[in-house]
Amino acid sequence: MKHLFIGGYGPDILTANSEFDVVARTAADKASFLAFHPTLPVLYAVGEQDTGTLTAYTVTDGELSELDGRPSEGSQPCHLAVHPGGELLAVANYGDGVVSLHRLDANGAFTGDPIVLTHSGSGPVWERQERPHAHQAVFHDDVLHVSDLGTDEIRRYALDGRALDFVKLPAGTGPRHLVFAGGRCHVAGELDAMVRTYDGDWNEVAAAVASEQPGTNYPSHIDVAGEYVYVGNRGPDTISVLRAADLSMVAEVPSGAAWPRHFAIDGAAMYVANQTGDTVSVLTLRGGVPQPTDVVIDAVAPACVLPR
Repeated sequence: MKHLFIGGYGPDILTANSEFDVVARTAADKASFLAFHPTLPVLYAVGEQDTGTLTAYTVTDGELSELDGRPSEGSQPCHLAVHPGGELLAVANYGDGVVSLHRLDANGAFTGDPIVLTHSGSGPVWERQERPHAHQAVFHDDVLHVSDLGTDEIRRYALDGRALDFVKLPAGTGPRHLVFAGGRCHVAGELDAMVRTYDGDWNEVAAAVASEQPGTNYPSHIDVAGEYVYVGNRGPDTISVLRAADLSMVAEVPSGAAWPRHFAIDGAAMYVANQTGDTVSVLTLRGGVPQPTDVVIDAVAPACVLPR
């Protein structure tokens, strides 16, 4: 890692160096999720406002300079992703469930009109599922996958915005984040506090609780490294380590502070954005299990960490 970029609900995007010192602060209100262009030194950020925004930044030695910006076409954007080809960016707007697709030019700036994908529906947990709530956008095999917490669906679209068959999950799942690995898809359910694994035909092949700790849990981010699935648990304030093969629990360890909203794995390091703890914890992976270190980065309500 050369730099670590930290977005969240504070007033800035922070840049920390490899010594974990903050070396730059870029004004950006509620930049709750970040994503890099696959080939260009360009960073993208959402602005999680009622009228959402997107901003593109050119990155030079960790310093950010604004390249372009536009509306997210929805309310409270909370996630974005860039297609591996580098010509398309997708945004999930939590507030109204709108997903938007934005074309990128050769410099990584926005070009052309966006494609706006609206949706309808609800779920049984009325206080959270009264309408669509798009929570994550993931490109996989040239298909855009959107986890919709409000409708218990994985929405699927072609790159031109054409709707494909949606995947219906168990009622009350509240899918938040998902990750593809080894021909499977692992889904973290925020509302049922479960992790579910699906095969290539979207048959459920495994399911397990995200945390074995007592009390209420709201799983957040999910990722895969090697043979393990990692899940952040808000409430227990832990990171769970599950075997990817069958979701059996390997370990559950403290995240370092309160409300682990997001984490990133980079080699043997794990960086955890503890939102209400106002810190990013630096953990080290030993035998696949995160271990504490004495390194923390102070940040106001961090919600996303991105090593680069």
